[in-house]
Amino acid sequence: MKCPFCGDDNTRVIDSRPAEDNNSIRRRRQCDVCGKRFTTYEKVETVPLMIIKKDRTREAYDRSKLEKGLVRSCHKRPVTMDQIEKCVDEIEAEIFNMGLREVESRDVGSIVMDKIRDLDEVAYVRFASVYREFKDVNTFMDELKKLLK
Repeated sequence: MKCPFCGDDNTRVIDSRPAEDNNSIRRRRQCDVCGKRFTTYEKVETVPLMIIKKDRTREAYDRSKLEKGLVRSCHKRPVTMDQIEKCVDEIEAEIFNMGLREVESRDVGSIVMDKIRDLDEVAYVRFASVYREFKDVNTFMDELKKLLK
């Protein structure tokens, strides 16, 4: 494993334990050259999941893309990175538990909408405005009314 700080590949594992989701191993590593520590996660390799986009093109599922979307929605909100990662883990688990090799992006979006609503209401509205492609104030107000019910 290469050190993310100096790039050297002389690193060693100093601690190993199951991650919170019990589906991966969390490893603390230390670089033998610069002495800095960092964390890695080891997961079971799954069958590649393809996302079917709105325009019917397909692209490989990318966890970081989902994470970035949640981080953007939660910008300047009282939501920690741990909460966002836990939310992404839950979304990912739900997607992979579907047992499909291809999933529509709208299905992923619906799962995200359900999970993010519990995380933060402002983040939910921000995500919804992009996901639902609000065209005017009325559609935005309709979504707010649903949230207030």
